[in-house]
Amino acid sequence: MTIHLPDHPTRLYLIRHGEVEEAYHQVFGGSRIDMGLSPLGLRQGQAVAEAMSARPVDAVYSSPMLRVKQTMQPFLQVHGSQPIVMDGLREIDFGVWTGHRWPQVQETFGVSAYDWLEIMETTGIPEGETAQQLMERVAPCLQQILGDHPQQSVAVYCHGGIVRVILALLLEMPLARMAHFNIDYASITAVEIQPEKKHAVELDLLNWCPWRDADA
Repeated sequence: MTIHLPDHPTRLYLIRHGEVEEAYHQVFGGSRIDMGLSPLGLRQGQAVAEAMSARPVDAVYSSPMLRVKQTMQPFLQVHGSQPIVMDGLREIDFGVWTGHRWPQVQETFGVSAYDWLEIMETTGIPEGETAQQLMERVAPCLQQILGDHPQQSVAVYCHGGIVRVILALLLEMPLARMAHFNIDYASITAVEIQPEKKHAVELDLLNWCPWRDADA
């Protein structure tokens, strides 16, 4: 995607929500199931807030889904800002896979759930979003964030799927290639955008889970 920013880095912190309720572990919930966090997920959100408290953040953006809002709440209490909620940052619509556990996808639909990014780019998930539809949904959100906050640092609280979409857009790579990037619960991925460089987009931090440091 084309990026027009002043000659100074813009920094995005892409933050995935914490662990969800136990009933939804290994379940394709996507945008159709608005589950909350587990007790561990709530603690993970607190650890992320503590890690982010040492970093300057000029704006906060968020998915409208409950699991994201609960993860973000400790940060907002410390940071004191109001998030800009974007419907386009909601999780992927997994269509008929919704509510199925990962092993059940193979049994019911004859495909491996681990190939979900590739499937979205090829045959598509029945009644779900295609890769193209997903990229077209998220791209305007990303353009607005970058356009409104040049030379600033922005926290984007969202979902594992959406973190991968944003990375695919910034790196101009196929969404299926994002399967190489692990995006854990309550992880922080940082991207620096500096247009005057040959490689204008640099992945500065990938899948850092501060809650693991806290548990160590």
